[in-house]
Amino acid sequence: MATAIASAEPLEGGGGGPLPEANRLVRRRWAPYLLLAPGLAWLIVFFIFPLFTLAGTSTQTHPEGTEVGTFVQTWTFSNYIDAVKDYHEQLIRSFAYAGVATLLCLAIGFPLAYVIAFKSGRYRNLLLVLVIAPFFTSFILRTIAWKQILGAEGRVVQLLNDLQLVDGPVTGGAFAVVSGLTYNFLPFMVLPLYASLERIDPRVVEAAGDLYARPFTALRKVTFPLAMPGVVAGTLLTFIPATGDFVNAELLGGPRTQMIGNVIQAKFLKLRDYATASALSFILMAIILVVVTIYIRRAGTEELV
Repeated sequence: MATAIASAEPLEGGGGGPLPEANRLVRRRWAPYLLLAPGLAWLIVFFIFPLFTLAGTSTQTHPEGTEVGTFVQTWTFSNYIDAVKDYHEQLIRSFAYAGVATLLCLAIGFPLAYVIAFKSGRYRNLLLVLVIAPFFTSFILRTIAWKQILGAEGRVVQLLNDLQLVDGPVTGGAFAVVSGLTYNFLPFMVLPLYASLERIDPRVVEAAGDLYARPFTALRKVTFPLAMPGVVAGTLLTFIPATGDFVNAELLGGPRTQMIGNVIQAKFLKLRDYATASALSFILMAIILVVVTIYIRRAGTEELV
């Protein structure tokens, strides 16, 4: 009897017994899920649920004789085919503008990030602040500023006119839209590039020089491959939002430079054609997902896969 009572004492809450150890194991097992719970709840409420709602809306139709904005669920998947047929030009234009803007951001951002990472010295923090300084101003205000810069009274256009490169203002065309996209999304390219370049050991580049590599060869063979994770992250952070942007095309472009974001915005907020707008949104997401997946696999950056 005494032996049985002694063996039962640890189960009744004694310190260091099997029960406290089991409780610690249970808490340790559930701790990661409890930490993830707020983020998962946020994604479910503000991403997953709206996504399913959007998917349902994309297969609805507008009954004849009803008021504008009235739709019923008919599971009409032909909405996707009709959306591509009617707005394929805007889709192609969106990816073309975003691709050109991404390449320009890379061409401008890589030298800038390189200088900040390796040549700035004590001015590094100041230069980083200047890179993110545009974020302190509204996105729309920055775009309107470019409308003034590229207008007929702007000095940039006057200089281009004097050089006979353009004739009159450049707003309303593809040049203005791509310029606005490049300017507004340039910080998204510079910061990931700087983060990758800053982690490169300068002695690796010096070793390339010791092996008689010219500066450009060392940049192409050593620095750029080591900065590839930043290149991939920067291009994705630039290309994806630029593809769906509609502010730059609305303020800087014209009827012939409308992007798919302008069509979706007009369908949702002006024409109240929710089914077509939802279908276009899903088509845009699907194409971006395919392009990004192929790009990441071809780039071979294991840190991002």
